Amino acid sequence: MTDVERSGLGRSTSTRPEPAARSRIGMALAALWAVAGLLAARQAAAVLRLPPDQRLTDLETWIGERGVLHVRGSLYDTDAFTGTPFAGLVLKPLTRAAEQSLGVAWTFGTLALVAVLGLVAARLLPSPVSRRTALLAAPVAISLIVLSLPVRNAFTLGQTSIIPVLLVLLSLLPKTSARQSALLIGVAAALQPALLLFAGLLWLTGRRRVAALTGATFAACSALAWAAMPHDSWTYWVHHIGGAGLGESPDSLSNQSLHGLLLRAGLRGPLELTLLAVLAAAVIWWGLRRAAHYARDGQSMLAAAITGCVALAVSPTSWQHQLLWILLAAVGRVGRRQADRLVWPVLVVLVMTLNRHALMPGGLEGLGFVGDNAQLFAALAAACLVPFLTRGAPEWDRPQPSRTAEPARTPYSWVPMLKSWRRPLSRPNLVLELMLIRVGYWGYSFIRAHAPDERSLAEGHGRQILSIESWLHIDVEYWFNHFVADTPWLEASMNYYYSTFHFLVPLSLLAWLYVCRPATYRWARTPLAFATLLALFGFWLYPLAPPRLMDMCYIDTAHGPQDLNDPDFGTLTKLSNQYAAMPSLHVGWSLWCGVVIALVAPKVWMKVLGLLYPVLTTAVIVGTANHYLLDAVGGAAVVAAGFALQYVLTGAGRAPTEPARAMEAGAAEARGRAAALWASARAKLPGAGTAPATGGAAATAPTAVRDGADAAGPTGARSAEPDSVEPGAGKPGGSDADPDDQPAPADAAR
Repeated sequence: MTDVERSGLGRSTSTRPEPAARSRIGMALAALWAVAGLLAARQAAAVLRLPPDQRLTDLETWIGERGVLHVRGSLYDTDAFTGTPFAGLVLKPLTRAAEQSLGVAWTFGTLALVAVLGLVAARLLPSPVSRRTALLAAPVAISLIVLSLPVRNAFTLGQTSIIPVLLVLLSLLPKTSARQSALLIGVAAALQPALLLFAGLLWLTGRRRVAALTGATFAACSALAWAAMPHDSWTYWVHHIGGAGLGESPDSLSNQSLHGLLLRAGLRGPLELTLLAVLAAAVIWWGLRRAAHYARDGQSMLAAAITGCVALAVSPTSWQHQLLWILLAAVGRVGRRQADRLVWPVLVVLVMTLNRHALMPGGLEGLGFVGDNAQLFAALAAACLVPFLTRGAPEWDRPQPSRTAEPARTPYSWVPMLKSWRRPLSRPNLVLELMLIRVGYWGYSFIRAHAPDERSLAEGHGRQILSIESWLHIDVEYWFNHFVADTPWLEASMNYYYSTFHFLVPLSLLAWLYVCRPATYRWARTPLAFATLLALFGFWLYPLAPPRLMDMCYIDTAHGPQDLNDPDFGTLTKLSNQYAAMPSLHVGWSLWCGVVIALVAPKVWMKVLGLLYPVLTTAVIVGTANHYLLDAVGGAAVVAAGFALQYVLTGAGRAPTEPARAMEAGAAEARGRAAALWASARAKLPGAGTAPATGGAAATAPTAVRDGADAAGPTGARSAEPDSVEPGAGKPGGSDADPDDQPAPADAAR
């Protein structure tokens, strides 16, 4: 782009780290490269283990009987080939390698392109770059690129969409000359015409000669293809208007462009085309100016990513394998607070690595629409909305820090294991929390649904549980289940409780903690996540048929009669593994709620209700024949293990004191101390008589004393550990005191 953006790219600004730090960086670097290598090998194996006729299906448009290599007529007779005529002309050597080796050379060639792309992206990080970042950026970039949907799609289908992205990024390297940049971008635009917008970016950044040369390169490549294949060129550029009618239907979910969005919204004809023209013009006008702004700021890769997102949005068709530009936009820094800095990159990575079902819950039409168009919305946000920081902003390298607790002190030398980690106390970013909760629950549901569900094994484990309970004389499930079934009001109440409270109470408690007790929220959510994760191991290692699925005359009060040969029944259980019963997370989550409520509730009756909640939940799961009593014990065990694991890692054994409450309490205590000191001093004056009571002293204490205490309280609260705050005492007669409240000269002299 500009000479400014090339200066200092990839330079390290940190001094040489200590030997211990170098050792940690070396181990992290080796681990990251190992992860990148494993991901690449897994992706290659996923492609190569397919039968030859199912491997790299899009290569049929190149090497099939009517493919690019063999076709005698037009490339676009079947609408299967979506590339430009220039792509069909120059990529034949690559496809010959795929034809001769059944995709092996193509697969490893794509892996090589991904590795080069990751290295170039790491090289283009905006300066200043720390030594640690410079070392770790390349394996992280390669891993994320391999995991992204566009690259996985390109591996599976045999697409060439990585090549244009790589050509553009190569043009940004500091040692690439202006002429080389123009040639690279021009060739990329000849392969993907929407990338001709990069010529507009060059023009806006003052490199108009390079922009003109880019356009000339694009025209020359297209003219060469036109001379070699005139009929195909006419079909692509005129008949299909730049390939708009090729491939899948433009209103399919695979087309993540504004044109596809409007078609999926039901718009057709002149109205859709007019609205598309207006929206595309607005996105191009605003997006290219934003890209030029960040290019002049020295953030060349961010400028390229924004321009690529603009191209994706305004192109008639933007297929999934072409969306790699969105992932590159994660390089932009967003947020002035340290707690907000991860929101944008995490959002981009999730959108570009997970499918729409993982991003948004099903059943809600509005959220489903957002999930169906998540990649397009992310591209529009990067192009037009997200306020990326400039390198001159004070928060570029120094975001506003979050409050943290001092490392915990414990009686054990090996606790906490993460000795250098400081627990944050501030409220986390809400968007980031919601994203992680949604994705975490999707992952939990996915793993639970795919846990072993063999009926004979699960029923065998059920008989084991009943035998153990009989030996312990706690096998109460049968008679209690029939008692509930014979009591209509109790049966209806327990059914409603079972289907509603399991999610309602934990989510409500988390929401209240987030709003009112942010430090406690951070402390409480971690053991809940650990407990849920540990429960998944139980579902996998010990599939268990609940009492209602045992052929022992138990009554399923919630779902009614069922066919034991087909346990997937009922609206609440169609999508879950029926044999994921040990441990019971109904009891586990309710016990977590009870412990947290008992610790934070201000009233005794609230604490009692909180502790009764897991007891009532245990009665409900047994009475409705959904769990055994030992399942409840398992649920309690995973929650206890979750709290224990948090203690071992961080040393946080009890709920922290909220910073705001600690400062308020410290200020009140400091005011009381200052008032007592003032009353004591007044009592020693001649003729003062008996010293007034503490309450009276506090009432007559000067404003200066109270102001001094207020000023000292928060400082003391910040300097102390949150679990045991020691506020600093105020001093009478502060500099901010009201002159009318100063003591009399005679009193001051005494």
